[in-house]
Amino acid sequence: MTAPGLFKDDRPTPAGPFLAVALERSIDGKTLTYAPPAESAEAANALVGRACMAPLGRGAKGGAPTRGVIVAVGGAELLEGFDPHKVRRLLAVSDARLPEGVLELGRWIAEYYACPLGMTLAAMLPAAVKKAVGRKKRTALKPTGNDADAKLPPATKKALQGIREIDADAWPLEERELVHRLELKNASPIRRLLAMGLLEEVTLTDVVARTQDATPLAIEPGPTPTPTAEQRAVIDGVTLEGFSTHLLFGVTGSGKTEVYLQLLERVLANGKSGIVLVPEIALTPQLSSRFIARFAPTLGERGVAVLHSGLSAGQRHRAWDAVSRGLARVVVGPRSALFAPLTNVGLIVVDEEHASDYKQDQAPRYHGRDAAIKRAQLEGCPVLLGSATPSLESWRNAQLGRSTLWRMPTRAPGSAGLPVVEVVDLAEERKKSRERGERMELLGPTLESALRDTLNDGGQAVMLLNRRGFARVVACPDAMCGWTLACDSCSAAMVFHRKGVLSKRGLVRCHHCLAEQMMPKSCPACGKKTILLGRGTQRLEDELAERMGLDDSEMARMDGDTMSRAADYQGVLTRIADGSIRVLLGTQMIAKGLDFPNIRLVGVVDADTALGIADWRCQERTYQLVSQVAGRAGRGDKPGRVIVQTLSPDLPSIQAAAAHDYERFATDELAVRHQAHLPPFTRAAWIVARDRQYAKAEARAFEIAGLLAEAFEDRARVEGPAPAPLERAHDEYRVGLEVYAASAAILRNGLLKIRAKHGLVSDASVAIDVDPVSIW
Repeated sequence: MTAPGLFKDDRPTPAGPFLAVALERSIDGKTLTYAPPAESAEAANALVGRACMAPLGRGAKGGAPTRGVIVAVGGAELLEGFDPHKVRRLLAVSDARLPEGVLELGRWIAEYYACPLGMTLAAMLPAAVKKAVGRKKRTALKPTGNDADAKLPPATKKALQGIREIDADAWPLEERELVHRLELKNASPIRRLLAMGLLEEVTLTDVVARTQDATPLAIEPGPTPTPTAEQRAVIDGVTLEGFSTHLLFGVTGSGKTEVYLQLLERVLANGKSGIVLVPEIALTPQLSSRFIARFAPTLGERGVAVLHSGLSAGQRHRAWDAVSRGLARVVVGPRSALFAPLTNVGLIVVDEEHASDYKQDQAPRYHGRDAAIKRAQLEGCPVLLGSATPSLESWRNAQLGRSTLWRMPTRAPGSAGLPVVEVVDLAEERKKSRERGERMELLGPTLESALRDTLNDGGQAVMLLNRRGFARVVACPDAMCGWTLACDSCSAAMVFHRKGVLSKRGLVRCHHCLAEQMMPKSCPACGKKTILLGRGTQRLEDELAERMGLDDSEMARMDGDTMSRAADYQGVLTRIADGSIRVLLGTQMIAKGLDFPNIRLVGVVDADTALGIADWRCQERTYQLVSQVAGRAGRGDKPGRVIVQTLSPDLPSIQAAAAHDYERFATDELAVRHQAHLPPFTRAAWIVARDRQYAKAEARAFEIAGLLAEAFEDRARVEGPAPAPLERAHDEYRVGLEVYAASAAILRNGLLKIRAKHGLVSDASVAIDVDPVSIW
């Protein structure tokens, strides 16, 4: 439904054409109708997909300027009887544009994930692009093609002759560049030709970044490697004509990236373009460097565009501009890179497709993998999902024949094969430490000994602990008191973060609302000195410095506290590659994608971090995390070793990961999910009502439960309402409902029915997460 752009404007408005605009507001089910700006010289059809500024509301100044995207052009049918002379004009139309394929993808995301269209499209266009950060205009020259009808001075005649010899593709050129090319003493001959009409001025628009684009890791371009038999089967087997879905199940180090590269070579040779998605920024530098090394010699300096939030605003706009102008034909980046304005797409790759990072955690709560499949369908091209530990949803789809399964079960030549994985019982490790008269903190005797041997032998090591900060809990030592420091705005403990290695100074921070305060020295309830409980990556960093004698130059920590810019990732990866970093420690961002031949040891400091979460995906997450990080070891000619510390050594997910046996794990876990009627055998939605008052949040949740019962009848299972696992966040109480339906169609149709009748969408008071990756 389209409503006219409200309220009268004094400027004259033509009878048509009219533009339907989706505003960046939570106005669901409606676009507003406007007329093009008075000064617009472009055809109305050319404006579809463009960002714009529209007046909204009453007021002496004509309403509040509001951003939006033009989604359709039409005539009087858009007005629905509204007086065309009262339709207001758009204030401005930007050059930022979403092509039709991306616009259609936005419509699908808005519908499937229950989010207003305007909010969805706003998330698809980067702020730097909408604000035109770094956009500069410059004047250049080009030949008019006219003949000289007068006798020219020698210098001018020579300049004209030189201009005629310049290749047509080189134009337009700036005056100073033309003077340099023609080896002139000054610009006088150029200006004379301009005055005579033999040259003409044109205005060019460029995007300039204040900071240079991140330098890729040093990878020398070389000949395309000869693929293994397993790689060749995939490269030849994936058809590039029409839409199809493929799952590449290859063990870590099997050469999946080389498959992506050679498939893209085929795509580019056909004159098409490609998108490669990675789950997080940490994987972008190493992967993008390989793509740049392979394709820059043929595509040019800007032929591969890297898009992610770690770039500066100017860098991001510059990369987007290269894509929109057709300079870049390959796009690499996290989930938002899927919305790049690439045309003629011939292949979409989703690397590490199992990663939960592909799920957006705020509206629109889309899944990058599923959105990639939808864009491939819209573009009419194949999509390739790659992983050593596929999501159970993708594995199930392959079993049902919805996607083609390709296997690569062996590592590529040049590696020592899959590493040996040793599972050690933390309880036994602590017992050994006590028998030695030592106190164990994070590194057990087995892991510490292995790390020492690896470093003495010249190898590098990776230590995984999926917990940020120094200590997870600040508490009173008196069990009878029981006080712990909690966030004032969230029902979560404050985490202690110290300043610097081996420093005792620091502050406490909430990992949800990011509130910070000074570390309390004593318990406010009983006055006793506070203690720190639980362990994070900062404490591990301290222990490595103390026990291994490592300094800051020999180890690096990668987690959400240290990695905020592209340059941060780039710097660490460069130092690992040159060997100056001997130990890399961090959270899950070090578990995927890193490929360095000298990493010989991987230590999983605590494999149980995901098991304490009340979520039916915890076993799957544990298997994936342990298996993925284990895959970092043994990629060179030296054998790798993996030590997994756990209090649950007999857990099936950990045992299967240690045996590198994904199929055994998937079979067992799918049997459990089937019996419990959980995804992938059903489709789920997680709906949370939020309010500063618990009673209001609860009442809203019960109201939604009634709407769900009415819409689904007996075709879905609704659990709740009940307080969410995180009951309070950002000063709002949270009451949730879980919805399980037998199919995506049943879930989608039920939610659409409620949306059409009652306007239920994600907004300030309700969060709707379709196909959630976690219940929190």
